[in-house]
Amino acid sequence: MSYREIFEEGLAMAARIFIGTSGYSYSDWLGYFYPPKLPRSKMLEYYAQEFPFTEINSTFYALPSPKMSEALARKTPPGFVFTVKAHKSLTHERPGNVVEFARRFLFALQPLAVAGKLGAVLLQFPYSFHHTPENRRYLAGLSRLLLPVPAVVEFRHHTWTGRAAWDFLRELGLGYTCVDEPALRGLPGPAVACTAPVAYVRFHGRNAAKWWHHEQAYERYDYLYTDEELREWVPGIRSLAGKAERVFVAFNNHYRGQAVINARMLREMLEALS
Repeated sequence: MSYREIFEEGLAMAARIFIGTSGYSYSDWLGYFYPPKLPRSKMLEYYAQEFPFTEINSTFYALPSPKMSEALARKTPPGFVFTVKAHKSLTHERPGNVVEFARRFLFALQPLAVAGKLGAVLLQFPYSFHHTPENRRYLAGLSRLLLPVPAVVEFRHHTWTGRAAWDFLRELGLGYTCVDEPALRGLPGPAVACTAPVAYVRFHGRNAAKWWHHEQAYERYDYLYTDEELREWVPGIRSLAGKAERVFVAFNNHYRGQAVINARMLREMLEALS
């Protein structure tokens, strides 16, 4: 079965909001979400008992393998879905042989797609990737390489917000990733836009003091959202659900299981309105 046939079949399902976390295999979740002595090899099965999807981030640092995808599919129940962050060669390094990297990346994800468990590829570009003609051409070329796999784009620079940028994404069939992050100059801000059949929301936390200046990477995402802060997003997420076929909501404030706490809180809010 080709990628195109796989996704034409998969997207025929009814619209649904998937709430989960960015990653799941954190040792500092032991005792907060996971039982204290749970082996790392059992974390995914435990996680999938409660959440319908997770975002795989390790693929940004190392190209995945088909064997990895097969294992992820095998360890999760029917209906569970993964979103996968694109390798840094496609978003940050952008080498001359990007076609080859894209081919290898998609080949590795095919077992997930065949199992009906590949929700989307997440393309997260750096702050230095501004809305310029050169970068628009690059993104257009990359979108063609990824077809027909659903892809969403997260921008870190504010120039990618607004009608011109969103219309461009619609032309390419790419989803805009809505983000909640600190209200700092230059960042996109909490704009809500649906530009493709797959919509995406990422919660990074609002730890402004540690966003640019931190010793450990986790410090940037050390944040627990309040009830009021999450409620700000309920209208936007419901709006996305009325336009997109699937909406993925990923909490990246992962330190000591805070992402789990907030995912549960948002889930309860949305369920109360259904």
